[in-house]
Amino acid sequence: MTSLRLEQAPPPSLPRRFLLGAPCWGVLAGALLIADGDVALHARWNPATLALVHVFVLGVLGNAMFGSVLQFLPAAAGVRVRGGAALGPWLHVLFNLGVVLLVAGLHQGWRSALVAAAILLPLAFVLLAAMTVPGLLAALGQRLLRAGFGVAIGSAVLTALLGGLLALGLAGHVALPLAPLADVHASWGVLGWVVVLMASVARVVMPMFQGTGTLHAPVQAVWLGSVVLMLSAAACGRLADRGGAWLVGTVAVHALLFAAAALWLQWRASRLRRGPLLWSWRAGLIVLALAALALLADARGGMLAGALGLGIALPLLVVGMALEIVPFVGWIELHRRVGRGVQLPGVQRLLPVRDKTCVLLAQVPLLLLPAAALWPSPWLARAAGLALGLAWGCAWWVLCGVRRRAVLFLSTVQPRR
Repeated sequence: MTSLRLEQAPPPSLPRRFLLGAPCWGVLAGALLIADGDVALHARWNPATLALVHVFVLGVLGNAMFGSVLQFLPAAAGVRVRGGAALGPWLHVLFNLGVVLLVAGLHQGWRSALVAAAILLPLAFVLLAAMTVPGLLAALGQRLLRAGFGVAIGSAVLTALLGGLLALGLAGHVALPLAPLADVHASWGVLGWVVVLMASVARVVMPMFQGTGTLHAPVQAVWLGSVVLMLSAAACGRLADRGGAWLVGTVAVHALLFAAAALWLQWRASRLRRGPLLWSWRAGLIVLALAALALLADARGGMLAGALGLGIALPLLVVGMALEIVPFVGWIELHRRVGRGVQLPGVQRLLPVRDKTCVLLAQVPLLLLPAAALWPSPWLARAAGLALGLAWGCAWWVLCGVRRRAVLFLSTVQPRR
């Protein structure tokens, strides 16, 4: 089992600013859905739909995964993140400013905002790669884990570059086949970046915090290689205008295999550690499997699969991780600031189980999202938007509670000089 390397953990502010930003974007997603409930879940190319999708994928999932990567690699994988303290604030501003401009440009049709986003967002992903990939190449051991992160970060950069081209195309500066390119962009983003990253993290998180076993390394290596090879081939086929069935099938089948394998590991665990992380992952994996099946069935598959996968399943996985990472980051900060001989509050005291459970229970009304995708109506979409805002507002308040408890504890002790 992988052991944590506390001395290699980054400055706490580096991952925390991203992890606390993710729920804010979730609240914005709810506000957009309330405002655009009559059109947002009707058609893929509607400006309101495009804006909402990118709030989820970049604002919520992107921030959560940036923060997780920057914390996980040094602390759990022994990978050095270069320039974390100096470049972290710039990375955060660059990425989130790019997301703001992209969402505004898509929603309002502002060409200048789309052009700016087409520059800023690829730069942010390239900067993330520059901070992490050299350390991945230089580190020793855990080759499969490092390979998974390498594929995920490489896919993220490719997705950002394709997204930049699409933004320029929508702004009217480049003539491109938008539909095929958008399919390839979405496929590399969802499967190559998000699902591969979650599968790589799961190799450590599930045994360490849930008490499961791990997949045999050759099995996960075959899955990872299949993702790269089949996604590349299917993307080339889609760009050559051979239809999108192969590309859709590749994404759906590999996502379904990941969800099924993780659920199988949970089911087979002899001493499963029950708690909020387990339940958030179990629920997220089940909903991810349903999203993959919806994509294969194609019964309003794209919209329903997006509501299930992007609106519920993947956020459940990342919010479960955030509920573990944020208090751990808070504990590390206390450990570094407080003098020796002072007993620190445990991670569970910084973020109690009851608060984590409240966050997960607040996610239940999000089932209104797939309902609104199946039976489009303004009132149902707006109810889903209200549920989104409340759920992510609850997550933000609970995660900020770690900081409040840490400050309260520091007020009772003498800081280290």
